[in-house]
Amino acid sequence: MQSTYKEKILKEIESIPNDRMPKLYRVIHLLVSELIPQTKKTGNRGSLKGVWKGSQVDESLFIEAKKSLFPYESH
Repeated sequence: MQSTYKEKILKEIESIPNDRMPKLYRVIHLLVSELIPQTKKTGNRGSLKGVWKGSQVDESLFIEAKKSLFPYESH
């Protein structure tokens, strides 16, 4: 009887020293995540439309935020 690929892979894994297993796991995990397409999460994602409705935003808040994020820019 001919071995399946899975059996062949498992046989190869058995020959690998235990101290190499963490590295092998990372490689296998990356391969599996690339080869097997992930299913999209199902569900209804709600809209954020109107979440800021009625909010008052002053121009000074934008200026202050910009200064804190980009202190190297001159104003």
